[in-house]
Parts: sequence; structure tokens; C-alpha cells
Amino acid sequence: MARYVHNDRLADALQGQAFTALRASPGARAYYDRQRTRGIGHRPALRQLANRLVGILHGCLKTSTPYNETTAWAHHLDQAA
Repeated sequence: MARYVHNDRLADALQGQAFTALRASPGARAYYDRQRTRGIGHRPALRQLANRLVGILHGCLKTSTPYNETTAWAHHLDQAA
């Protein structure tokens, strides 16, 4: 069995960010809802959303561009519509 080590403070912060994004971001909500329709539970879907948000943040930092809701979630919003 594999042992997974993680930073509890970082994990808690990411869970909080993901939960807040559910209420404020239509793209994040669409991503979360799609995970739930695939049969994934609430906590794992939140973790996947948090991982997606980290990827978006990394892209913003790498390209030195500010966060833009429509750019970040364009692919997921198109599928939800």
C-alpha cells in the first residue's frame, strides 16, 4: 500500500478555495457537476476541482497573465452548455 504525504495546511486551503469557487465561478461549478455526474463523491470531486484550480494558477504564473474566468473555464463551459 502506498503512503501519501501531503501538507495539511495547503490541502485545507485548497479545499476551501475549491468550495468557495463552487459558489462564485460558473466554470468551477460546471467542472464539479460534471465530476459528480460521473459518479465521483463530493470530497473527491472537490479535490479534483482544487487540482484544476492549481493548474489554472500555474498557467497564469507561467504566462504572466491575470486570471480570466472565461479563458480559464472556456472548455468546460462549452461542454456544459
